[in-house]
Amino acid sequence: MARKSRMFDIAAIQKALPQRFPFLMIDRILELEPKKKVIALKNVSINEGFFAGHFPGKPVMPGVLIIESMAQAAIMLFYSEEMNSGAKKNYYLGSVKVRFTHPVFPGDQLKIIVEPLKITSAAAIVSVSAMVGEQEAAKGELALSIKDEPRTF
Repeated sequence: MARKSRMFDIAAIQKALPQRFPFLMIDRILELEPKKKVIALKNVSINEGFFAGHFPGKPVMPGVLIIESMAQAAIMLFYSEEMNSGAKKNYYLGSVKVRFTHPVFPGDQLKIIVEPLKITSAAAIVSVSAMVGEQEAAKGELALSIKDEPRTF
């Protein structure tokens, strides 16, 4: 029997991820099936500092920050297992293969879907997509390296 999906609010996300303002790029986990699937939300607000320069008069969320949102959601795939085992690991972005298909604007809600393709003790490759409503904004694969090392957060 599959484990029931869990939802995480921002406080739980901050326990799992080392990123903090202004670089915490997910606001909520809607679904989490450990090592199977995660669906995260990023609320895109005009108040975010990067919109001041990207681009004046026509603000668009930078692609690199969409990738960062995807990477942070990917880390959550492993977090609930760590909570249960007491293991402390750090995850690093190793490679990126993402195609952008639609811009993300202030006021959009970015839904990020992550599913594993391959997991080993030292690395993971995940399938990622970012949606705004029914419109795909980005899709691809990320590789993460997994390190057993003390956390500093």
